[in-house]
Amino acid sequence: PVLAGMDGSAIGNFSCVIYNIFLMNCTWQAGRDAPADTQYFLYWQNSRDEEEMECELYVKDENRRNMGCIFQNVTIGIEKAYFLVNGSSKDSLIQFYDEYIDLYKIEKLMPPSNITVDCDEIKNECIIQWQRPQISHSNKDKCFEYEINIKYK
Repeated sequence: PVLAGMDGSAIGNFSCVIYNIFLMNCTWQAGRDAPADTQYFLYWQNSRDEEEMECELYVKDENRRNMGCIFQNVTIGIEKAYFLVNGSSKDSLIQFYDEYIDLYKIEKLMPPSNITVDCDEIKNECIIQWQRPQISHSNKDKCFEYEINIKYK
C-alpha cells in the first residue's frame, strides 16, 4: 500500500512499557523530515472487541508537541494491542505509524514483596522467603525464576 504523506514525516522510535501493574507509558520521536508545526496523536485498541481510543494524557516536549502518552488502568489481554500514531500539519500531509504489540512482552515486573530473612546461627543456616511480584496478566507462579545475590559483610 502507498502511504499518503510526505516521506520522513512519520514518527520513529515508538516504544511502550507497562509498569506498576496497570500503567503504560508510550514514547516516540518526531519524523526527521516532519514540518515544525506537526502535531501527533496516538490511538490504540486493546483488542478487536474494544473501541479504538485516543490518548487521554499526552506528554509534550518544549514546543508543546505530543511526544508520548501515559495510560492508566491498562489490562493485558491475550490479543496483540494495536497502536496508531498520526500527525497533522498546515504545510503537508503526515504519514502515520502503526504497530501491533503483545502487551505482556512489554511489562516491567515489580520486585518481589514481603521479603523476610530468618537466620539460625547455631544451625548456620538462613531461610529467605518472599511473595512473587504482582503482575497484571497472569497468576501463574511457575512463570517466575528468581536469583538471590548474597553478600557477606
